Amino acid sequence: MSIIYVLIPIAILFVIIGLSVFFWAVRARQFDDLDKEGFSILFDEESSHKTAKKPEDKPGQ
Repeated sequence: MSIIYVLIPIAILFVIIGLSVFFWAVRARQFDDLDKEGFSILFDEESSHKTAKKPEDKPGQ
């Protein structure tokens, strides 16, 4: 029975941490556009960065 005096504060602490992370995510606009990231993997886009060319080996140098 004395373990309940330890488990209840730990459970309350977990709830407070979970709620604070949730409210942080809402304030940081993490949940604004859930569909965009899901669709972005379905469509090919042109790469915005150019691929680096490997320097060619020159014999004798």
